[in-house]
Amino acid sequence: MAEETTKPEEKKDDKKKMVEETPVSRDAKIGGLDYTVETGRLPILNEEGEIDALIFYHYYKKKGEENRPLMFSFNGGPGSPSLWLHLGTMGPRRVKMEPDGNMPQPPYELVDNPHNWLEFADLVFIDPVGTGFSRAKDSATSEKFWSVKGDIESVGEFIRLFLVRKERWTSPLYLAGESYGTTRATGLSGYLVDRGITFSGLILVSSVLSFQTLRFNKGNDLPYAVYLPTYAATAHYHGKVSGDLQDLIFRSKDFAFGDYWLALAKGSNLKGEERDAIRKQLSELTGLSETYLEQCDLRPDIWKFCKELCREDGRTVGRLDSRFKGIDATNRGVDEGPEHDPSMSLLMGPYTTLYNHYSRVECGYESDLEYMVFKGIKKPWDWGSAGDGHPDTSEALRKAMSRNPYMGVFVASGYYDLATPFFATEYTVSHLDLDDSLQANIEIQEYEAGHMMYIHEGSLEKLATEVADFVGRTKGS
Repeated sequence: MAEETTKPEEKKDDKKKMVEETPVSRDAKIGGLDYTVETGRLPILNEEGEIDALIFYHYYKKKGEENRPLMFSFNGGPGSPSLWLHLGTMGPRRVKMEPDGNMPQPPYELVDNPHNWLEFADLVFIDPVGTGFSRAKDSATSEKFWSVKGDIESVGEFIRLFLVRKERWTSPLYLAGESYGTTRATGLSGYLVDRGITFSGLILVSSVLSFQTLRFNKGNDLPYAVYLPTYAATAHYHGKVSGDLQDLIFRSKDFAFGDYWLALAKGSNLKGEERDAIRKQLSELTGLSETYLEQCDLRPDIWKFCKELCREDGRTVGRLDSRFKGIDATNRGVDEGPEHDPSMSLLMGPYTTLYNHYSRVECGYESDLEYMVFKGIKKPWDWGSAGDGHPDTSEALRKAMSRNPYMGVFVASGYYDLATPFFATEYTVSHLDLDDSLQANIEIQEYEAGHMMYIHEGSLEKLATEVADFVGRTKGS
């Protein structure tokens, strides 16, 4: 049994020393592939050589084949453990959902994943401090990990120590992150390249590198433009606008940085027939009424859109995946937001339940600690000097690619993702200021699903095939 080192009820002044654990290892097989899965926690030491935190991980290694690509993976939040990528797309076992990604009736079921990434890379799933079973020694120490800087440094130290202990320095190395995990991955690529650790590639699933594209702050009109194609795709999915999806997306992109962008820039100077024309076209693309668009000054933010699009049907649409609808207690109020995100609600039960079963029963990791999904970080995230503006790790990516011109970047986005819209990602990539010789290193693929596109079975297979091709091209000889 894994040794208990912390208690959820620890007081802030509890300075109990942490001790290192012995990981557990199990043999398993999927199809014709034999592998081991090692589960445990690696120590993060302070300057005095004491353990400040233990970071939880799963390590999948194919038997009988050395020096395979090695992929470090994590989810986002900040505050999410890695169970989504782990049991959703990459690992050899996955949570069984309905074919479109909807929630099945409980009790839930784990099944073999025929599209697992262990087929082409050994896998390491990392839970940053405050997520999953990862814990710091006390509450005060925890807080130094809950920042952009502290998070990158601690995960970077985990990667360094893992390479040391598993003797994987000469393997082709990859980072795979989702959502805020892409922020972490790009930050790590810049942080570690300065420390002699270079990557063959990054896999960025549902990216956010520049938060200016997502924050609907007063004076920042960029999100209204980059969200527009996702609004249009969502309206099309729910039958609020008609026509061909790809044509609709093309027209919404053209409008977003054409007439609509100029209209937003005019502010209150946009009047009369010009305003009427913009409002009419915006309504035709988004499915929102002209009356509503005038009420929100032609600027529907994400939560207002989620609430308003299907208001007449008594439903809201999801943020993580706008294909799914939710039921609220009330539909009153033009400025009222949804009661919950239906796309998150349908995932929490199956994934949390089955992860707890999987880690203990199939992987043999026994612990009475709560596996923290989002609620383990007890203070606001420290965004550092960018906290008053818009955090941005795109420059770290540019620097990493400039220092390591062999590094490839694979970007996966969903058409129905209202958390990290696909057009926002396209905008960020086009503004990296990369040297022309590096432009071809970036591959962008888009899917007819949401933030976690892999819960949709067709996208699950497509993503695995395209990432396998990417790794094959970038791993070297």
